[in-house]
Amino acid sequence: MTDFLDALGLVLVLEGVLYGLVPHLAKRLADQVAGLPEPALRLAGLASVAIGVGIVWMVRR
Repeated sequence: MTDFLDALGLVLVLEGVLYGLVPHLAKRLADQVAGLPEPALRLAGLASVAIGVGIVWMVRR
C-alpha cells in the first residue's frame, strides 16, 4: 500500500509541475488530446500502461 501511495504522490507532483509552471502548455495539450480519435487515445493509454509496468518491473528486479 505504501508503494501505491508513493506512486500516487509522484503522479500528483508531476501533474502539479505541469499545471503550476506552464499552464498554457497544459491547456494546449488538453485541446490537442480532445481532437484525437478514440483509437489513438486508447493506443496511447495502453502504451503508457505497458511502459509503466516495464519501468516498475525493471526497478523491482
